[in-house]
Amino acid sequence: MSLKKSVILIVLILLIDQISKVYVKTHFQLQESVKIFTWFQIYFIENDGMAWGTKISDFLPFVNDRTAKVALTLFRIVAICGIGYWLNDVVKKDKPRVLIIAIALIFAGALGNIIDSVFYGVLFNDSTMEVASFLPQEGGYDGFLHGKVVDMLYFPLWSGRLPEWIPFKGGKYFTFFEPVFNIADVAISTGFIMLIVFNKKAFPKKEA
Repeated sequence: MSLKKSVILIVLILLIDQISKVYVKTHFQLQESVKIFTWFQIYFIENDGMAWGTKISDFLPFVNDRTAKVALTLFRIVAICGIGYWLNDVVKKDKPRVLIIAIALIFAGALGNIIDSVFYGVLFNDSTMEVASFLPQEGGYDGFLHGKVVDMLYFPLWSGRLPEWIPFKGGKYFTFFEPVFNIADVAISTGFIMLIVFNKKAFPKKEA
């Protein structure tokens, strides 16, 4: 697979990801939802930290949230530079197609969420109790590098009270699948799943 085709795939995923995020951001209030099916909703939330809304301060309480946010964003930027170098390297070395596609998906997803973290605080105003505007005259809801990641895909496949005999969660109300995510997250997860499922094809052993 050529680098040109990889770039086309990345751009396509980025367009779908950013168009969906901008649409939700400019048409929904925070925590507003639309039920598409009983098992699928468009549910607008914003992720201010790491995966599933966690924050660095949840693990390191002595770290200021705003400082941690900038550090996390900068780390992601460095990481995506490394992923980009890896993608270019495997293309040059004519590595297996499945490996190139997987890396391209991870790169596109990571870049999609970085765009939110870097720019959305400046580009949009707050979504709490109102629908946000793009490039508002009064300025954005936060500064550069302090944007929140937009999530909207929610799949509550099953909800109910768990049997009492289940350890820890027994008797409690439970929803599967509860996390809310976005197209970028789907791309990253798909890339990692491909590397796991097709590991032997992606990383073939050299013959002696």
